[in-house]
Amino acid sequence: MFSTSAIAGVPRRDRHLILACIALICTLAWVYLVHLGRQMSSEMEHTNMMAAMGMAMNTPWSAADIFFTFAMWVVMMIGMMAPAATPVILLFAAAQAKRSERAAPLTTALFGLGYISVWVGFSAAASIVQWALHQASLLSAAMSASSPRFAGAILVTAGAYQFTEWKSNCLTHCRSPLGFLMTHWHDGKLGAFHMGVRHGIYCIGCCWALMGLLFVLGVMNLAWVATLGALVLLEKAGPQGTWVARVCGGALIVWGIAVIV
Repeated sequence: MFSTSAIAGVPRRDRHLILACIALICTLAWVYLVHLGRQMSSEMEHTNMMAAMGMAMNTPWSAADIFFTFAMWVVMMIGMMAPAATPVILLFAAAQAKRSERAAPLTTALFGLGYISVWVGFSAAASIVQWALHQASLLSAAMSASSPRFAGAILVTAGAYQFTEWKSNCLTHCRSPLGFLMTHWHDGKLGAFHMGVRHGIYCIGCCWALMGLLFVLGVMNLAWVATLGALVLLEKAGPQGTWVARVCGGALIVWGIAVIV
């Protein structure tokens, strides 16, 4: 578990700078998502109107559609995951400050960059999945599963994953940032980036199934995006994170079965 006493080694100025940067990144991400949500809501109304007139709207994606979908996923993942990554970033900064206070800001930034790069890769994969589902006509105009059986299958799969050993191991690493740093430490700038990537991989292993729920709830349903972000934060930083994960898994399985039936 994260302890505020563990970051005592971070100079106050650096601590405030790190927290301010994370807060700014999250704020900008959510401002963009809200703007995009309003824009897509307007376009959806237009699409529904055209569909009511008998015009087919399930058109193939262009290269621009793929790019903007990728950008949407990147911004959404950063907005959701940055708060949950704050403890390990602060602990990494504290450890670096003890070794070299001068190098700490750069290596901490590289650690964060490594972490983000993994979620950029995940966003690329999610964009491809969304494109494939669109091509197969499995997504509605609201970018949610159009088939109850498909939606139920996603819910049951995500719920079952919450009980797997992979989820448990990855969640343990995410809930013990100090333990992660002690067992995966690498010196230098490249080492900092590598550690950020490694932590990001554990983070994806912990959360990928929950992110998949967006294909049921609506990829740009911001209320659910915020809810899932809060759930991830509770799992990783809450006092009963493991219990929260399992209760959530059970609820998702029941929900999925109900949707299928």
